[in-house]
Amino acid sequence: MVNRKIAPPIKRIEKLHLPKPRKMRLSNGLRVHIIDMGTQDVLKLQLVFRSGRPFEKKKLIAKTTSRLLREGTANFSSGAIAEQIDFYGATLSTPTNLDNSNLVFYTLSKHFETLLPLVTELLTAPTFPEEELRAYIDNTKRRLQVDLTKNDIVAYRKVTEFIFGKHHPYGYNSDNRAYDNVKRADLVQHFNKHYNAKNCELFISGRVTDEVIRLLDQSIGQLPVGRKSRLPKFKLTEEIPEKRHISIPNSMQTAIRVGKRIIGRNHPDFAGFTVLNTILGGYFGSRLMMNIREDKGYTYNIYSTQDTMLHDACFYVSTEVGNEFTAAATKEIYKEIDLLCTDLVPEKELEMVRNYMLGNMLNMVDGPFHVADVIKTMVLNDIPYETFDTLISTVNTISAQELRDLAQKYLYQQEMWEVTAG
Repeated sequence: MVNRKIAPPIKRIEKLHLPKPRKMRLSNGLRVHIIDMGTQDVLKLQLVFRSGRPFEKKKLIAKTTSRLLREGTANFSSGAIAEQIDFYGATLSTPTNLDNSNLVFYTLSKHFETLLPLVTELLTAPTFPEEELRAYIDNTKRRLQVDLTKNDIVAYRKVTEFIFGKHHPYGYNSDNRAYDNVKRADLVQHFNKHYNAKNCELFISGRVTDEVIRLLDQSIGQLPVGRKSRLPKFKLTEEIPEKRHISIPNSMQTAIRVGKRIIGRNHPDFAGFTVLNTILGGYFGSRLMMNIREDKGYTYNIYSTQDTMLHDACFYVSTEVGNEFTAAATKEIYKEIDLLCTDLVPEKELEMVRNYMLGNMLNMVDGPFHVADVIKTMVLNDIPYETFDTLISTVNTISAQELRDLAQKYLYQQEMWEVTAG
């Protein structure tokens, strides 16, 4: 008989296997990463273009270009595109981040051949209709007006502006003037310059057959070759970190952001700092959560995060509290950071964090689509596949002393910007 009052033993995950993709090039030289896995006849196609903020000639052009790809082509209106995708039960999106523009397409394998020409036309003959551009700008400006009344959004916008600088691609903020300055000709120019084979990585995952590859070569393989986008140099802010408050009238809460520039994925300390960040505020049982939410009751949610871009990164603590708890909550944030700099993490706590992180990593290699996302991150950041094994090893072996050394090295309080909005 099984005694269900006794929890099963926890077994350490010593090693995880990250399948390596098969690589090839299409006729136009576009590099393809093939993750042929799974038992279901489904496919996920991801095209990633180096066409984000670092490559803009004007603010907001990268995001706007990507968002309007679906709004009309030479042969399809935006309505016809949506109807065709919905009819076959597929999904098509064009998400963006600060560095890249993406086209993500999910479909049943049996519909791949039917829908691929439509996907290809989005990347070869978008029309960027003027009426769709004006509607997008008007809608976005209305959403921005609402967002600027939200403490958390105002605080995030300001802390990233202070960390990187208001003219840096990672630091500038959108406003009505920037949106009004976006013209259709800007989108066409940005598209023609950056949406090409040399500026793209393609990831195909699921049940990938030879026929799928042949169809890709017939379609995506005909994209213009073009040139690889050159990254310009950017000047970082030279301001000394300090405390700033942004007043928001009639607000009942205050948003708090405490942050600084931090190391990126290619740095040898990145894996160790990821463990340190998890202990501080990276999961529900973190120190910030246990202290400021569970013990003090100042907030519903608090976390710390590493925001890693391709060419830089930042770290910040984020929460919202009642106005009367702002000073006390901020004091407790610095207290938890200082404790990591002075005291060793107890072995029981470190073991719990190890198990939590390894469980998350197990989910990262569960299925072809998750594996494709991991591989995409490694490819875009120019990280060797062996780095995944290094991360597993670091989580399993990092010591409390090493964590304290990392805290002293990277969590120096005088280097932190502190932004409150409320």
